Amino acid sequence: MTRVLVVDDEPQLLRALRINLTARGYQVLTAVDGRAALRAAGDGKPDAVVLDLGLPDMDGGEVIAGLRGWTTVPIIVLSARTDSADKVQALDAGADDYVTKPFGMDELLARLRAAVRRSNTSAPEDQPIVETETFSVDLAAKKVLREGAEVHLTPTEWGMLEVLVRNKGRLVGQKQLLKEVWGPTYANETHYLRVYLAQLRRKLEADPSSPRHLITEAGMGYRFEV
Repeated sequence: MTRVLVVDDEPQLLRALRINLTARGYQVLTAVDGRAALRAAGDGKPDAVVLDLGLPDMDGGEVIAGLRGWTTVPIIVLSARTDSADKVQALDAGADDYVTKPFGMDELLARLRAAVRRSNTSAPEDQPIVETETFSVDLAAKKVLREGAEVHLTPTEWGMLEVLVRNKGRLVGQKQLLKEVWGPTYANETHYLRVYLAQLRRKLEADPSSPRHLITEAGMGYRFEV
């Protein structure tokens, strides 16, 4: 049974979608805000997400970014925003499709079927939590735990760690890391990487002077190892 997560803060619409999808054989998970959506995605492992952009606690674009930090699940945006800039922004953030409100249920269902078909069902199961011997990284909740306690990371520290964890076991080049975390105008500021990686090691590694998880490949980039 295909599992769909529907995220919307309008109770009537949420109920209508749940009834229509359930009647057509879908298993439906629901959430009314962004934080609940990220938790539901991590716990429920949906096969597709239908997402409103105007949520009470965060913008839907932030939810897309949170999901794309760890999963390739198809995301269909369902929004009253009709401006082309909003559509481009959502698609660039990682959404697969964009449906504007008001919408026809048949059209939404057709787009949902198409999105699920396009998804790579042979891919390994997405895992939002990555465990090491000394700490765990929750890509859905955007938090790090060490010895059961949450580790405070600055937004930049988190951004750097997230990129490395998403590319677990693979070399991430210096320029790629700088562009993803700081932006394209910082592609040559390699000293930023040394400073922030040292901070991450102090917070996360059992022995920062001899790191096991945040590895430097001299002159090339960095790699995250479990």
